[in-house]
Amino acid sequence: MNAMPEGNAIIYSEGAFNTPNGKTAHGLVRFTLRYNVVCVIDSKYAGQDAGVVLDNKEKNIPVVANVDEALKTAAAKSLKATHFVIGLAPDGGRLSDAARKDVKKALKLGLNVDSGLHDFLTEDSEMVKLAKESKAVIRDVRKTPARKDLHFFTSKIEEVDSYVIAVLGTDSAIGKRTTAWIIVNALRKEGFKAELIGTGQTAWMQGAKYSIILDSLINDFVAGEIEHAVWSAWNNEKPNFIVIEGQGSLMNPAYPGGFEILAAGRPDCVILQHAPARKEYDGFPGYNLHPLSKQVKAIESISGKQVIAVTLNHENLTPKEVEKHCTDILKLHDLPAFDVLLNGPDKLIKTILAHKKNSKI
Repeated sequence: MNAMPEGNAIIYSEGAFNTPNGKTAHGLVRFTLRYNVVCVIDSKYAGQDAGVVLDNKEKNIPVVANVDEALKTAAAKSLKATHFVIGLAPDGGRLSDAARKDVKKALKLGLNVDSGLHDFLTEDSEMVKLAKESKAVIRDVRKTPARKDLHFFTSKIEEVDSYVIAVLGTDSAIGKRTTAWIIVNALRKEGFKAELIGTGQTAWMQGAKYSIILDSLINDFVAGEIEHAVWSAWNNEKPNFIVIEGQGSLMNPAYPGGFEILAAGRPDCVILQHAPARKEYDGFPGYNLHPLSKQVKAIESISGKQVIAVTLNHENLTPKEVEKHCTDILKLHDLPAFDVLLNGPDKLIKTILAHKKNSKI
């Protein structure tokens, strides 16, 4: 792994910041070890602070209108921009024509480009030519290892004696990774050793040491790669806790993620991320979200493990509405519910530690 941070990054999120399609940019604004984030590109929010736009928290990361403004911002901070990180996460992972023009401009300027899209820039002859001419480096984060380097499930996961938590969700783009990082960092603050298993491109961009890109893997190797990542984190670090970032949701029509995490990751418990104001699966009008009770039952039936808490995504909710939903979830489902982004993780961490103690793990 390269020394971190690797460089000063411009995060490209034109037309997507503060929407589900900008979730990669959101993750990098909130937390990253891999880059020093200089600014975010999205003309809609130009002139504002990215952290304030997202969470009403000052991050000293300005939002600018275009690539030229981004370079001026870096210079004003006495920084040399080194990376152009594509912070878009559109359905299907495709690069639009407008975004393509901006990426080409970044390469011409000599900026290294990191992309988490399914459109592999290293297989685009025009992009490769531009990078070669400017001595820039293109990294396709979603590009899988060679098949010879992939792992098949072996059952070595049974050796792992760390307490393993899976952070799953009731939908895609709902905050699973953010909650997973908050848990890891809070546990570390409490003096525990904790490791995150990243399962998507954003976690890798944030510097997760043990990462796979689950949605790009060949199906036969998904379980084995999950197992190997968890086992490697345990074998190398001997952490008290391992937190697995979820993908999609069990019943999502397009991203039915979580099955392999439950089967191969062998979590000791599950935390379920939920957006109470969301009525339909993200990006799929007419596909109603399955009730929370059904999603909890499905997870517990498949895994044989307990959902010990619900964490809320407060999109389209006021703080008072968040509080009411937390109360209602406890009353209706007998599950403690917390908004860790709004109110901090202390109560959730107490719930985790109590469950670990009662489980004698």
